[in-house]
Amino acid sequence: MSEDLKRLNKYLSEAGYCSRRAADRLIDAGRVTINGSVPEMGTKVAPDDIVKVDGEVIGGRKQDFVYLAFNKPVGIVCTTDTRVEKDNIIDYIKYPKRIFPIGRLDKPSEGLILLTDDGDIVNKILRASNNHEKEYIVTVNQQISQTFIERMADGIYLEDLDKRTKNCTVKKIDRFTFSIILTQGLNRQIRRMCEYLNYEVQTLKRVRIMNIKLDVSSGQYRELTKHEFEELNTLISDSIKTYQPKTIDRSNNF
Repeated sequence: MSEDLKRLNKYLSEAGYCSRRAADRLIDAGRVTINGSVPEMGTKVAPDDIVKVDGEVIGGRKQDFVYLAFNKPVGIVCTTDTRVEKDNIIDYIKYPKRIFPIGRLDKPSEGLILLTDDGDIVNKILRASNNHEKEYIVTVNQQISQTFIERMADGIYLEDLDKRTKNCTVKKIDRFTFSIILTQGLNRQIRRMCEYLNYEVQTLKRVRIMNIKLDVSSGQYRELTKHEFEELNTLISDSIKTYQPKTIDRSNNF
């Protein structure tokens, strides 16, 4: 790990921002921050740190890693085990590098899912305690009442988990459609919340994960832009890192 650390002045120099001597002056003047904090002279930078000068991010994404935004169609399974599921996300995308989904959407659901080969960023995003927003558009089988909206927003007690869902933002779009923004990832959470209130989900689409919005056609993917990646890194900069690869296929199944 230590070999991945660089002195801050060297980091700024290698990023092409300025010379090491000029970097030292910027650091001494308090114009440089690492993950939002003003560092001391001689501080070292880790690969996933966010370095800014006068509020401007220096550096950018780790070029060796892949970061994709994919619009998962209904019927595709978010698993990396290509031996088990015929309609798995890996075979569907056929990306030339080994990548894996960040969280998942269940088979009947569709919409935005991120894929990468960067295990560090996976676990920062997945940890529910980090309160990262995910937004969904949902249609149900009967007209939506104001009581339904209020009870969904206030949290639903899931008896089998002995747990109440966190307060969330719920807005009615039309008679049968609502939007919901979650900050936790319980298994089939939205469907189970609706079932508790005697509603059945007809369609469920994720349209946003933090700052990343769904803007590609069903079955298509694109790379994150530099701006998206930098903003994403800022949002997760305070997230706790605990890399546990086994969580990849079990979390955030809606």
